[in-house]
Amino acid sequence: MYFSTNIKLLRKRRKRTQDDVAFALEMKRSTYSGYENKVAQPTLDALIKISEYYQVSADVLLKIDLLQYSEHELRQIEMGSDVYVKGSNLRILTTTVGNDNEENIELVNLKAKAGYTRGFADPEYIKVLPTFRLPFLSREKKYRTFQISGDSMLPIPDGAYVTGEFVENWEAIRNGEACIVLTLDEGIVFKCVENELSKKGKLGLYSLNPAYEPYHIEAVDIKEIWKFVNYISPEMPEALPPDLDLHKAVANLQKEILELKSEVKKSRGNS
Repeated sequence: MYFSTNIKLLRKRRKRTQDDVAFALEMKRSTYSGYENKVAQPTLDALIKISEYYQVSADVLLKIDLLQYSEHELRQIEMGSDVYVKGSNLRILTTTVGNDNEENIELVNLKAKAGYTRGFADPEYIKVLPTFRLPFLSREKKYRTFQISGDSMLPIPDGAYVTGEFVENWEAIRNGEACIVLTLDEGIVFKCVENELSKKGKLGLYSLNPAYEPYHIEAVDIKEIWKFVNYISPEMPEALPPDLDLHKAVANLQKEILELKSEVKKSRGNS
């Protein structure tokens, strides 16, 4: 059994002291220290608490020697991967279905966003969310809609309803894709993604609105990712000013391409 070495490894990876963990688990430090030092075996209740604290299954804590895993593999486990499902990033998602046994699209509006951060894995919370269907979306995939706020993702306007497709394998997310990301610290954020999970264990997040600075978030702090599919809004997106630097750059690039094509044609005609 690898329980003692595993919890010691996970604690150190989180840069926590035994006091920190014991306080969070509401147990004496000497009790928790005994588990790490192999002088005591946890009760079932203690095992469940520790499993929930590290967000690693009890089976993994007991049966798998995490010291034998690479840094990348450990990150995957900390992100929610099940080591018993080879090559998979299987995550359990709480969802609802209609009377026809087809999955609904749950709606998380602005009022529900704070509650979703706490209740995203609670079936009782999820089942009271409003639901609807979009007939043009695949029945083979899982979707959820979130109402966004602010102007960080303009031209998608404030108050728009953004629908995302649930992502199981986070490493499959491509750079530049827009995603709804749930973290317990920051709540729900809607950003474009720079995927650095395999190399650095982080996601880079940036806005379409250049007024907002990009930033990074650790994989262990991420709970769910939903890939952008579409959005619904009663507002028309505002036209972008023609003198924006980006528009100028694109226009100049198009001009240079046309000039280059013209020069190629001339050189061929002269040869």
